[in-house]
Amino acid sequence: MSTSTTEPAPEPAKRTGGDLVVESLTALGANTVFGLPGQHALGVFDALRRSALRYVGLRVENNAGFAADAYARATHGVAPLLVSTGPGALMTLAALQEAAAGSAAVLAVGSQVPLAGMGGGRHGYLHELTDQSASFRGVVKSVHTARTASQIPSAVAAAWESALSTPHGPVWLEIPQDVLLAEVEVPPVSELHVTARELLPRPELIAAAASRLTEARRPVILAGGGVVRAGAEAELLALAERLRAPVATTFGGKGAFPWEHPLSLQSWLEDRHTTAFLEDADTLLVVGSGLGELSSNYHTFRPRGRVIQIEADLGKLESNHAALGLHADARAALAALVKEVGEREPAGAGAPAPEAAVSDLLARVRDRIAGQQLDLEQQLLASVREALPDGAVSCWDMTILSYWAWSAFDPRGTNALHSAQGAGGLGYGFPAALGVAAADPARPVLAVSGDGGAMYSLAELATARQYDAPVTWLIVDDGGYGILREYMTDTFGAATATELTRPDFVALAESFGVPAVRTTPEHLRTDLAAALAAPGPSVVVLPARLRMFAPTHLDA
Repeated sequence: MSTSTTEPAPEPAKRTGGDLVVESLTALGANTVFGLPGQHALGVFDALRRSALRYVGLRVENNAGFAADAYARATHGVAPLLVSTGPGALMTLAALQEAAAGSAAVLAVGSQVPLAGMGGGRHGYLHELTDQSASFRGVVKSVHTARTASQIPSAVAAAWESALSTPHGPVWLEIPQDVLLAEVEVPPVSELHVTARELLPRPELIAAAASRLTEARRPVILAGGGVVRAGAEAELLALAERLRAPVATTFGGKGAFPWEHPLSLQSWLEDRHTTAFLEDADTLLVVGSGLGELSSNYHTFRPRGRVIQIEADLGKLESNHAALGLHADARAALAALVKEVGEREPAGAGAPAPEAAVSDLLARVRDRIAGQQLDLEQQLLASVREALPDGAVSCWDMTILSYWAWSAFDPRGTNALHSAQGAGGLGYGFPAALGVAAADPARPVLAVSGDGGAMYSLAELATARQYDAPVTWLIVDDGGYGILREYMTDTFGAATATELTRPDFVALAESFGVPAVRTTPEHLRTDLAAALAAPGPSVVVLPARLRMFAPTHLDA
């Protein structure tokens, strides 16, 4: 006589609200998330264990936000950012402001106090804020809340769609602690579909803009960050060549147009010669820029001709100058113009060819800089360019060498230079480079900081080592906040609160297990190239006191 036994079916794994978050992100196409755990957010972080998502953890929430920002810029996609309640959430605000200024699609998922503590009462929960989401409303594109488990997938999808709709930007989603921890009966999320809003140009506006450009005798194009964010570099090149229109790029638009092209005015926007050239255009096409402070030589730009502005952010459209305004995605609008513009009449007798006018302008810019005894600064920037492989990405903090790079550095690639010039906060360069490295671990990334900005990010040396990130960090050590020292000295005759005691950066990096070297201007190119070629993270410290070129807007 034989007997048979049936093994009991294994109990299904318990799932929580945190699982719904990571399942939703995965269903929407995420593969990498950034963040830093906290008590109220542990339900999400526990769920990461059961997911295929790659987690990149930084040591400070603000730096995690900067890393997510750069990842979103590098991939043209959405970068999830996971943080906790109260202090953890609020620490992301500076990074989210930069993401908003730079149109980076960061989806920040923060926890909240338990559901019973929400609504403005003072219940005394740890990290409690009267209205946490209110802190984000003036910074991000949209704010979302999920109060029950069944709301989570739809809330994640709505936040994702908002972040990815044109113009891209950061969004905030918060979920109470108990909702994240509670076991759920909601089935696993297998599919989520979102349709990111496209901003297509209105055909009558394209026709009017094309007519103006076709009729123009001296058309000029100013290309901003919106071109880079939209991936519209090919369309910009095609239109410029069809019109034979010189192209200047804003600091945020670097890489939108080939640097050495005969029609390239490059990026010398803090220069009166360039400002005058743009002002003298009879038709100026501004695409992907709001003509803000840094893109208008500190609001001294006064166009004398007609302006056409293509801008995805409605708040920036005609906010500084009257124009024929096209509220549209840069790529869609440029592609439509390429099809619509006709052959232009040649310039009148005696008028210089556009290429000759460009060459003449750049010569005048070079002559202006050459008269200011700034050989060291130009040498250092050239050394960085020679050391950095073509196509490699660089991330720049707010420091004097970066200010030079905005105007004078050729990124040699599309979407290859990222900086914090949108919101202007310190500490962006190194964590942003870690985000870019997470997007593409196969190629080296350069981060550039001053010693003041580097102090914001030192903890992330541990992150770089933990993930073996191929990031080389160039720290220009001038003993203080160099640009503020220069501004104050020029304005007041003396500087206050700009001088800093700082560590031995080489010894500090080595204490994290990160190779480091102290270099000189003469050896920068060689030392930087060697560091970039070596696997894993590295630090190059350059003691140097730099100066800015003279401004031209003060006498305008």
